[in-house]
Amino acid sequence: MSTAATNNRETMGFQTEVKQLLQLMIHSLYSNREIFLRELISNAADACDKLRFEALHNAALFENDSELNIRVAYDKTARTLTISDNGIGMSRDEVINNLGTIAKSGTREFFTRLSGDQQKDANLIGQFGVGFYSAFIVADKVTVITRRAGEKTDQGVSWESDGGGEFVIEMVEKAARGTSITLHLRAEGQDDLLSGSKLRSIIHKYSDHIVQPILMQKEEWKDGAQVVLDEEETVNQAFALWARAKNEITDDEYKGFYKHVGHDYEDPLAWTHAKVEGRQEYTQLLYVPARAPFDMWDRDSMHGVKLYVRRVFIMDDAAQLMPHYLRFVRGVVDSNNLPLNVSREILQESKDIEAIRAGCTKKVLGLLEDMAAKEQDKYAKFWAEFGKVLKEGIGEDLPNKEKIAGLMRLASTHADTDANAVSLADYIGRMKEGQDKIYYITADTFNAAKNSPHLEVFRKKGIEVLLLTDRVDEWVVSNLPEFQGKQLVSVAKGGLDLGKLEDEAEKQEQEKDAGDFKELTDKIKTSLSGRVKEVRVTHRLTESPACLVADEHDMNANLARLLKASGQKAPVSQPILEINPKHPVVLRLKVEEKKFDDWAAVLFDQALLAEGGQLDDPASFVKRVNQLMLEMSGS
Repeated sequence: MSTAATNNRETMGFQTEVKQLLQLMIHSLYSNREIFLRELISNAADACDKLRFEALHNAALFENDSELNIRVAYDKTARTLTISDNGIGMSRDEVINNLGTIAKSGTREFFTRLSGDQQKDANLIGQFGVGFYSAFIVADKVTVITRRAGEKTDQGVSWESDGGGEFVIEMVEKAARGTSITLHLRAEGQDDLLSGSKLRSIIHKYSDHIVQPILMQKEEWKDGAQVVLDEEETVNQAFALWARAKNEITDDEYKGFYKHVGHDYEDPLAWTHAKVEGRQEYTQLLYVPARAPFDMWDRDSMHGVKLYVRRVFIMDDAAQLMPHYLRFVRGVVDSNNLPLNVSREILQESKDIEAIRAGCTKKVLGLLEDMAAKEQDKYAKFWAEFGKVLKEGIGEDLPNKEKIAGLMRLASTHADTDANAVSLADYIGRMKEGQDKIYYITADTFNAAKNSPHLEVFRKKGIEVLLLTDRVDEWVVSNLPEFQGKQLVSVAKGGLDLGKLEDEAEKQEQEKDAGDFKELTDKIKTSLSGRVKEVRVTHRLTESPACLVADEHDMNANLARLLKASGQKAPVSQPILEINPKHPVVLRLKVEEKKFDDWAAVLFDQALLAEGGQLDDPASFVKRVNQLMLEMSGS
């Protein structure tokens, strides 16, 4: 960020990302330009909430004015629109940090996902959160005058920019605390914003639910013209939406409140609104967004719902009110029981919070169950955005593990596509007669899972197998040993027992082959000494010559690779090599003498590659294969 100073006045350069965002916004969001007023009023409301909270511990911050409000005014002659509040205000450093930079996780990813398609980019920009910068959609210059509550009157700050590459900042005198934002409207296409009726209609549309009163000067028709009076009036309902009865609230009002509380551009996917009475009294209005936020995978990012106590704002991002796997949920919880001076430390130890958290979790999971049962298309959208996060709950939330497992949607060999559309209940409903287990395979990619040699006998017998390819799936299956009394079993583990799905003749044939090939399996094990724990005959293969499996109590290869990739140590264990007694390569090995070790090594390396593993010495593998091919061709 560049700086040029003259006495108290400084010219500073925007962070690069801000410049990009300003240009994108002006061009991509113009068709929905009204959102600028929603965003600026929402920011003003947040500033008022923050002052009320800080004043709980320091009443002097109110400066003898505890009536918090937001004002909207326009000046036709000067072509300006001003949004002001008497909230917390900002210091000089806060102005630079809040208006000159984007301190958001996922900023870089956001810009890489922009496509140049105006409509798609508009949705992405809205998803990222436009906030203050939306002012430049309608203004060619923006002036901000602010003073932080509790500071001296000479600690006011003026910030001004035309949305180019720079802004000017200087210290000024400001008698009243809070922030005033003046938009110098563009010359073309903005005349309708210099109208009281137009501004009122936008406020009713987007900001009616704001708790603070939004004040404008009264207007009346006089002598055939609209006359602005000195008297002010409240133009929004100024009443907590969540405190109203559900039957009094329209869907548009619910959606509008979500856009305020979630700082989102799109409508929510679903919501739940309930008042809980009993030992704990609280109201919850919780939303499931349509899209995942950019910082969802950032462990350091704050996630959570807003906490109010008796309609007094306490804190944003009250993470303790929601389990971490529901960190995408937005909304409000308003408690009647908690003390007004509640802190984050108190939240961590409070039994009351535990009860609220359990109630909110139950409500959200119930909402998702209803959506999954009645609105499958909508639930498919939800799962595409948030499925990986919800899966985390299998290991984090033991009381709700079965419920979360029932909400999972997975790929399987039933459709043989990468669409995550199969529930565990669907799988159980399609189980073959005599089948008592749920079979699955984990892999790095869908194709690696779909084409794994481990599936061959299952495909032959028409047994469905779940194809699990998310990184979190290893965590899921390690914490979900069974579902509805059916054991989950990996097809890549040794000792595969198909039970009643395997007839007596097949078992007898396998025992016979094990005896007939014992000399060969022992010879291969000796040849591969140090690389395999055991070599044995299997009937799980129908097309491949061999496969690698983990012993029953050993870590599977996919989980070991994930741990290694994340910098963690995996327990050292050797795989079991299983061979197909009917495959020509295995039959060749039975009579091979001269190049037996080379053939055995190739067999092992091929099996390792087929399961998604990496060769320790790829060059030797290539050299060995080439030599064997040349020898077979007689060269």
